[in-house]
Amino acid sequence: MELDAVLLLSFGGPEGPEQVRPFLENVTRGRGIPPERLDAVAEHYLHFGGVSPINAINRALAQQLRAELPDLPVYFGNRNWEPYVEDVVVQMAADGIRRAAVFPTSAWGGYSGCDQYSQDIARARRTVGDRAPELVKLRQYFDHPLFVEMFAEAIATAADTLAPGLRDEARLVFTAHSIPVAADERYGPRLYSRQVAAATALVAAAAGYADYDQVWQSRSGPPQVPWLQPDIEAHLSVLADSGTPAVIVCPIGFLSDNIEVIWDLDSEVRDQAQAAGIGYARASTPNADRRLARLARGLIDELRDGGVPTRDLGCGFGVNGAPCGSSHCVAAVAPPSR
Repeated sequence: MELDAVLLLSFGGPEGPEQVRPFLENVTRGRGIPPERLDAVAEHYLHFGGVSPINAINRALAQQLRAELPDLPVYFGNRNWEPYVEDVVVQMAADGIRRAAVFPTSAWGGYSGCDQYSQDIARARRTVGDRAPELVKLRQYFDHPLFVEMFAEAIATAADTLAPGLRDEARLVFTAHSIPVAADERYGPRLYSRQVAAATALVAAAAGYADYDQVWQSRSGPPQVPWLQPDIEAHLSVLADSGTPAVIVCPIGFLSDNIEVIWDLDSEVRDQAQAAGIGYARASTPNADRRLARLARGLIDELRDGGVPTRDLGCGFGVNGAPCGSSHCVAAVAPPSR
């Protein structure tokens, strides 16, 4: 398949205090989130001057992609904040782009990790109309060797920050963003949580850990709605009660150090660990690691060469916001039986 551009597609984040509330309203529009909940989350952003690190990280990643793909222009767009993907695709059309690969900053399947990016692509193309370029979303990459390598290396680096007496006794804890249980079942039996489990097993083995824990974080729904558990804070309390001397937390569910990483893990969970007398180390996410750009280049080369078969836990390429064709996506968008 011939390509003439790459679109780096991400979530977005505010870059000033005045942008925080409008950004959060974009993120939660139509979900019935009470204003007091938005106020609480806004305080997390304001703690860092109202600036999320995610846009700066993605601009740096876009530069890495340009270095890896000198023959292709690289564009950067967001779902929830500037540069909005709709505006970026308008510019791509004006630049004469005909077909672009889309690299989403999520390695996972499911709604938030995959399907919502497909919706972003379809919405942006509708904004442009008939002149819109063809947009091909790259496949999921939660089990890619470079994904595994980056996180395994980050765990080793985090372990080295612990005191020598704690390093060998530290418990490795993987964490990913929780979602409602019903959402986890929507794309087949526990698609997202199975992918996370598969990735943690690969990373733990690469990092040399035979035993580890996998938990969830950052739930935001009403308490009566079941979400994936255990929550990391509850799990940390269990570890403290059992006498665990230290933890190494690996945020495997996140590609960058966004607010949910630097607030939830570097502030709240770290403070909880310190209060319990537990040594604490947090592994970095890939951020703008050059290997992430190499990973994207590999997926683009697959696309250029004709693609690869869909794997058991992953999906293939999706075109113009349509389902990728795997049984997971097709099942999710099929009309209900009557």
